[in-house]
Order: sequence, then structure tokens, then C-alpha cells
Amino acid sequence: MKRPPASALLSESQIALFADYYELTMAQADITDGNNATCTANYFVRSIPQGDYLIVAGLEQVIHYILNLRFSDADLAWLRESQMVGNMSGDFVDYLCRFKFEGDIYAVPEGTPVFANEPLINVTGPTIDVQIFETYLLSVMNFQTLIATKTSRMIRAARGSACFDFGARRAHGRDAGILAARASFIGGAAGTSLVIAGRYFDIPCVGTVAHKFIQDRPSELEAFRAYAKAFPNNTVLLIDTYDTIQGAKIACHVGKEMELQGYRLKGVRLDSGDLLKLSQEVRSILDAAGLTYVQIFASGDLDEFKINQLMERNAPIDGFGIGTRLATGANFNPLTGEGAVSALPGVYKHVERIDGSAVTPTIKLSDEPGKSTLPARKQVYRFHDAGGCYEKDLICLWGESCQEGEGLLVPIVNQGKSVYYFPSLKELQARATEELTKLPDHHKRFTDGEAYPVELSPQLEQLQRRLSRESKSVPQN
Repeated sequence: MKRPPASALLSESQIALFADYYELTMAQADITDGNNATCTANYFVRSIPQGDYLIVAGLEQVIHYILNLRFSDADLAWLRESQMVGNMSGDFVDYLCRFKFEGDIYAVPEGTPVFANEPLINVTGPTIDVQIFETYLLSVMNFQTLIATKTSRMIRAARGSACFDFGARRAHGRDAGILAARASFIGGAAGTSLVIAGRYFDIPCVGTVAHKFIQDRPSELEAFRAYAKAFPNNTVLLIDTYDTIQGAKIACHVGKEMELQGYRLKGVRLDSGDLLKLSQEVRSILDAAGLTYVQIFASGDLDEFKINQLMERNAPIDGFGIGTRLATGANFNPLTGEGAVSALPGVYKHVERIDGSAVTPTIKLSDEPGKSTLPARKQVYRFHDAGGCYEKDLICLWGESCQEGEGLLVPIVNQGKSVYYFPSLKELQARATEELTKLPDHHKRFTDGEAYPVELSPQLEQLQRRLSRESKSVPQN
């Protein structure tokens, strides 16, 4: 019997098992061992793939997931019966049947610039609960933070010219395309080509036409006229289907026709070739025709390095449509060939255990120094200079007092209830834009930037050294 095609895409009611297998096996072992003490886990990013800062993004989706996480009857039945997960015990499945997160979460708000190894989220609750959503938290925070940061670098490179998200068709899956549109807007993008992101997140939709629209008509002139007739108040013409210079001249002809009808051609788009040379030539053609108001937009495998190079050479480009290297967060410099994988190395690690009134800080040690962790629940304080610019960050133990600094982690969830006002995307974009102006320029270079100073408090350093010594001296039976 033939099976009908399946979508392989999940609705909200189906994603409770968006977990790595070890999160379930550890939880079952905890149930068997009678261990469900309260603990705290930190989300932080070990290193920054490109540049020296990150823009936090993704928190709203993580909190929504945690507060609404419920296991369906079908999920629970599958866990009891499936050999794929080794028939989870009845006690564990019963625990999941009653699951409801009732712990506390503190986090750095979205749109905030942060740096490597700073705790960005503190999650405190029963140890089983804290680990059960690790994969979802990491997936969403790592991806959206990567995209928001990448976009902010492109915005800086564009020097005031608008940047738009064109990346859904190159994103790594459906959800990635939607979340990339959201994160890119936080990072400063002016709009997205993805219509569902416009509807769901209230992001302005932008776009022109595909080459197909031109090829589907006898001539460029007829294609341009048809589009101008349909969208007289928002006509942007793609002019590189056959010959960019000839396309620019035909666009001028249509632009003059629009003037006679009381409209204005908004812009033309370049999608291939030498964008510097072509933009200069097209600008001259438009200006000679008296169409000085017509804007030039560019697309085609762009990123901050290419945009920066174009703007350094005074390319007359008014906006950029950015696809592949935005939606994938490409950590690659096409000018030098340097780069790494397109991923953010964010991790979620156990930092303390709470048993009654006893609080025990924990630490992970490693032969790789970069994989060791800072112990205990922590707060990050940010210090500003007399002009209001960022001066340094200080990572402290949670109970430490630091009157001069601004505490970055704020209460999000208290005893399982949301206590935080989630800003609109426009508010988040404004926050990210404003906060980045406070980060000195030498920390925002595309290459060879200076590392921003992030220090540990003396108490935290002392605790880290002590736990490291004690862990190494304990005999392993």
C-alpha cells in the first residue's frame, strides 16, 4: 500500500519531543535514582565566530516554548511503547504527563550587545525540567543570535543604505527562514521578502520581480510596463535579465512614461556582474534622463565584506537585498577566503545545585581550556564611561553587590509565570541600534577588532580556582 506524502514539518502541538535523546535518558535515570534537586543552568556563547560582539535574539520564542511545553497523549504513548527510545519507564512517562515548568528564568533582553562567555540566561528549577528543553533553547538562541549579529554587521557596512532580508529560499529549512527574518529585523534589516514573516511579525515586506517575469513577455519594455501598471506607487525594476545597461535605458523610458501619468519610478535592481561599475553606469544613465530620484538596489551573494568594499569605493547604491549569507549566518570572508562553519557555539551548562538551603556551585573542567565553565549562578554588570559608551563588563556571583554597574540579566519567569514585558520587534530593533552606538568603533571592526574587556570579579575568580583544585584532587573510585 502506498503511503501518502508527509510534510515532516511540526506544529506547536507536536514539538514537545524537540529534545536530544540524552535529555530523556538522563531524566529517566534521575527518576530511577530519586534525584530531582533544584539546579541552575547557564546559556552562554564560548566564542564569537566573526567580530567581537553578539546581538541577543530568540528569547521570546524560547520562553514561549518553556511555558507552553506539554506532552501529548500520543507523545507519551510513543515513549512507553517505542523500541527506538528503549521503552521509557512508567514513572518517567507519568512525570512528563504532569510536566509544567515552575522555575525561574533571568536573561539578557533581546537586542542587547553581549560578548563571549557571558551568562545570557540563568534557568533555575528541578534538574529534570531544566534539561528537558536544552536542545530547543540552544537551537533558537544560537540561530537567531547569529543572524541578528550578522545583520548588524551588514547594516554597519551599508553606512545608512537600507538592507533587506532576501534569505528564506536559502535558509536551512522552513523555520529557519521565518526566524531569520525576525532576527535580521532585530539586527537592523528594513524589511523581508518573506510574506509570512510580514504577517506574523509585522515586518515590512519588500521585493521586485524575478527574471521569470521578464522572460515571460516578448520584451523587457512590455515587462516593465506591466509591472509599473500593476504597482505604480512601488515600482522597482529588475534590469539585468539580458543586459544591465540596456535594461537601465529601458527603465528610464518607462520612468518617463510614469511621470506623464503622475507617478514616479521608485528604483532599479542589479542582481549580477560588477556591482561597483554597473551601479556607477546606471546612476549616470538615470541622472542623464532626469531621473535623479530613482534609487539603485543591489543583490547577489552579498555580505558585510562585499557591502563594505562597495561603500568604501563610493558605489551609488541605496539599498541591498541580502540572501544566502544572511539567512545562513555565513561565517566566511569571501575577500580573504577566511572563515569557519556557519554556527554559533552557544552552550547550556549546569553551574549549581540547590538542595534545601544548601547551594553547591559546580564546574566543568576540560583538557581544552575553552570547554571549561564558570561556576555558580552569575550576573553580568556593564560599566559606561563619562560619555555613556560601554567601558567594560564584569561577571559576578549572583549575590554580589555592584552599585556602579548595570545588571544585564533581568527577571523573565518567576515560579513558572511570565513577569517580563516582551517588546515589539520595532522596539527591539531600536534597542539594538541604540545600544550598538554605545559600543566603541574599535570593537566593531569587520577584521582585527579589539576585544572588549570582560572581567571576572575577584570572588568568582577565587571560587573558580578553588573548585578547579578540589575537582582535580578528588580521587575517582
